[in-house]
Amino acid sequence: MRSRNTILCITCLAALLCGSSTAFTQELGCGALPTFAQLQAALKTATGTPPSGNGGFNLQMWATVVNRDGVVCGVVFTGQGRGDQWPGSRVISAQKANTANAFSLPGLALSTANLFTAVQPGGSLFGLQHSNPVHTDNAYAGPSASYGTDVDPLVNKKIGGVNVFGGGLALYNAAGQLVGGLGVSGDSSCADHNVAWKTRHALGLNHVPGGISATGDDNIVYPDHSNSPKKNALFNAWGHPECSAAATAVGNALPTSHPIP
Repeated sequence: MRSRNTILCITCLAALLCGSSTAFTQELGCGALPTFAQLQAALKTATGTPPSGNGGFNLQMWATVVNRDGVVCGVVFTGQGRGDQWPGSRVISAQKANTANAFSLPGLALSTANLFTAVQPGGSLFGLQHSNPVHTDNAYAGPSASYGTDVDPLVNKKIGGVNVFGGGLALYNAAGQLVGGLGVSGDSSCADHNVAWKTRHALGLNHVPGGISATGDDNIVYPDHSNSPKKNALFNAWGHPECSAAATAVGNALPTSHPIP
């Protein structure tokens, strides 16, 4: 009898643990986001081979996706090895993904580029960049050799962090559901935004319901050199500094070259 009870207890414990594992996996919610291979392929498509066409320095890039709870679901890079990109951009890409997700809503997308002006001294969101700090234990855990691979130690952990320049976008599926955020880093902040936009487009997670830009989405907002009062007011509220004429041209064309569905 004792032996039978012991077996029953072990069976119940195994079922409990199995159920907990399943619930935890569901809680992470990475199933709505791209796989490692899909994210890497989309990032490489967006940057080009070799990297070009985004108005920056044509550097290799990092990208991170987080789910709606801010849990990292994937980290990738475009180079041959992790040292081919700025090492610091791994965590920055994760910050950007976290920020875009954390400050977007089901009906309103805000890119990290949209936050730049508002967080400056005197801005309506001044101090936002100091909230929600990066979880450094998670950011720098594990062997460096695993960074940017399908076993990156950041995966299944929350990163935190707020980043307020170009490269972070919220992710919306075909049903219009907000499912997380994408962050891209490794070049100028303007080129980062351009690459992020193209990556999101390649993933099909760009069903943005609305935003603050002149085109009603979360595109980067640059100063209007035609001196349009309406567009200048928009820049003064949500604008991002220009990095180069080339990056500005690419960014302004994104709603046409890579349109929102």
